[in-house]
Amino acid sequence: MNNAHFLVPEVSLLRTTLLTGALAASLLAPTAAHAETGTTGGAGAGGIPALTDSRGRVLTLRGWNVEDKANRGDAALSAVTERHFRDMRAKGFNFARLLVFWDDLEPQPGRYSQAYLRKVERILDWAEKYDVKVLLDAHQDVFGPAFGHRGIPAWATRTDGLPFTPRPDDWFSEYFEPAVQRAFTHLYEDEDLRRAQARMWQVLAERFDDHPAVLGYDPINEPMGEIREGEDLPTAARRIEREQLTPMYDRIADAIRTADRDAWIFVEPTPIVGEGVPTGLGQIDDPKIVYAPHFYNTGMEAGADYDPAAGWIESYEQAITLYPKEHKVPVVVGEWGPLNNSLPNMNRFYRDAMASLGRYTSGWAGYVWCYGGGYCAVDSAGAFRTNKELTAEPYAEAVAGRVRTSAYEPASGVYRLEYEAAGRRGSRVTELALPPGDWKVAARGALVLRDKGRGERHGRTYERVRVLAAPDARVTVTVTRTGPATR
Repeated sequence: MNNAHFLVPEVSLLRTTLLTGALAASLLAPTAAHAETGTTGGAGAGGIPALTDSRGRVLTLRGWNVEDKANRGDAALSAVTERHFRDMRAKGFNFARLLVFWDDLEPQPGRYSQAYLRKVERILDWAEKYDVKVLLDAHQDVFGPAFGHRGIPAWATRTDGLPFTPRPDDWFSEYFEPAVQRAFTHLYEDEDLRRAQARMWQVLAERFDDHPAVLGYDPINEPMGEIREGEDLPTAARRIEREQLTPMYDRIADAIRTADRDAWIFVEPTPIVGEGVPTGLGQIDDPKIVYAPHFYNTGMEAGADYDPAAGWIESYEQAITLYPKEHKVPVVVGEWGPLNNSLPNMNRFYRDAMASLGRYTSGWAGYVWCYGGGYCAVDSAGAFRTNKELTAEPYAEAVAGRVRTSAYEPASGVYRLEYEAAGRRGSRVTELALPPGDWKVAARGALVLRDKGRGERHGRTYERVRVLAAPDARVTVTVTRTGPATR
């Protein structure tokens, strides 16, 4: 959302330099996928399943949104460069939520831009080079170009002649303009627009289903809808989620599955969940669904400082975990992070937020990886902006086994991972991600391999850390900061 929300009323180490002989061969040999998800601490905790990869390993995603909202047509996506992925990975991040726009992909009905698809593919190739997993997000802001923004094409925008007044100083309030609300109703209800939206996703899935960087698809960013007379915003949001978004996600999932059977599909509720309102979404009829809410606070988006006593993070966490517990799906937060990171309580906010997200999600994408001010994660030189460095922690990006505990203590600079290694049919390799700085990695019950040279030879600037365990071993990994963190 990344702007004022709901301002309308209610509105080392066992360090092993070389692995030799039969031990290395057996540990590194490919094995069949066998999912053994976590039980406590982070993903897999409290009845919420963990996200897993094709080898059955428990995944943790930490990363950022990557976007180019300013350029379109021939210049579309020109602001996204290889540097984005190189720098993100160098700071320990493994995930990017890439914004793509339907209006660029299909500028005229049924005519899909091959040039745009090639640009998306080039970005995915950069992501693959740096081992960054990508979520393709069909982004919309205030529906699309018909209202001066990006997203659903103008040719797919129907307003029944209802009025629209631009509000450049409060763009999010434009969602409540009658024309915009009616456009959402038509998108959800008109059969030809339903087919067009599903076909757009089928085109994307057909093009990128075998690309190794693609983790999943996000059918629509921050979906909204039309408020009926007599409804308050929470009531309307739950109805829209139940009656319009749930069948929309079923339709789009069916379209994607004609081409891609393996990727995860990330479904978003309306943005009202940011205020601690449980979603009305129903069960999505697909086996690989991820619940992907956003994590914004109205007051902070409007410029206010974080108030720890207000209990917003606690109420958000309580509300947001109801759906994944009921429907047994993983959680990945698709956007989060305030505009002003330098206010007095923002250091506390980032620590509280990271702790909360670590309790119930399989990961998150902060908003946004760019080089400058505002929401940007880093400055023009690529250094973290104030307090953003708190998002860079050690974590286990893929665990080959059943996670028992996984937690980082910022004050001591210690990360601990305990897991029961997968059985004989499972993967042997657990992978760690480390942020910039000096770190000691030790493991009990497993071997640790730290490989810097390989990364350099492949043009990568990050260190690969792998933990290799025998089947069914009980493993404890400890990562300890031994020098000052770097920006």
